[in-house]
Amino acid sequence: MGKIAFVFSGQGAQYSGMGKALCSSSAAAKAVYDMADGVREGTSKMCFEGSAEDLNRTVNTQPCVFTADLAAARALEEKEIKPDCVAGFSLGEIAALAFSGILTDEEAFKLVCKRGELMDKAATENPGAMAAVMKITPEQVEEICKGFDKTYPVNYNSPAQTVVATTSENAEAFCEAVKAAGGRAKLLAVSGAFHSPFMAQAADGLAEYIKDIDFKKPQLEIYSDVTALPYEGDYKALVKAQVESPVRWQSIVENMIDNGVDTFIEVGVGKTLTGLIKRINGDVKAFKVETPEDIEALEL
Repeated sequence: MGKIAFVFSGQGAQYSGMGKALCSSSAAAKAVYDMADGVREGTSKMCFEGSAEDLNRTVNTQPCVFTADLAAARALEEKEIKPDCVAGFSLGEIAALAFSGILTDEEAFKLVCKRGELMDKAATENPGAMAAVMKITPEQVEEICKGFDKTYPVNYNSPAQTVVATTSENAEAFCEAVKAAGGRAKLLAVSGAFHSPFMAQAADGLAEYIKDIDFKKPQLEIYSDVTALPYEGDYKALVKAQVESPVRWQSIVENMIDNGVDTFIEVGVGKTLTGLIKRINGDVKAFKVETPEDIEALEL
């Protein structure tokens, strides 16, 4: 058998009730929720009972999804299912920082809370829009973006899906341009233009916040959204850059496979990453773990 990778989900799949069953059945998962409540009172209640409106606010989404992601990973670890490497999509990378040992669980949770606050503020003060583009290549998307001001590819998800950040004013015209090129574009229900220069203010604020935090050497390999390679060099610079730079998810998955990974386990909310991985390479195994039943169903 090849290597196992844990991949931590990002925001977008959050829902009321996420993680509740796992928290009830796993002491390791419950410990993560208890930690989160100790830092940010009411996090568990928001995960389990929060309204869609509350959970969709970035300032809430990020700590809640982080908690569900890390709890799922700790529950697997409790069952002695451990990865050889990890990666996280957007905010999922902060949970991966904790699981890899670069930060403690509490340090990473406080970081994701601050990240959510800063990104929410940047989105309010520098609003934008995001669109998922399907059926055309990333290179075609890049060419279309060149025809619009302040329009950037920000999530390289798979060979046929790229997410773009742009201004609210450009959004409809951009989608029409994609259609004219033979693709399909769907505007996303998000509160900001993430992973783009729209987030420069948030990136600067995050750099200031983490300057005095001790980033330790990872205990297992963790891949960066910015470089699509294992963390090396200035870890803090990677965390800052991640907020305002594209997520190179397709390259991360391809690089992990090249390094021997043949089994991916998406930990946390939803199955978005599982679907993307299967579209990137249909020969690898990809599972999602969000509930006790998911853990029992794993066939490694």
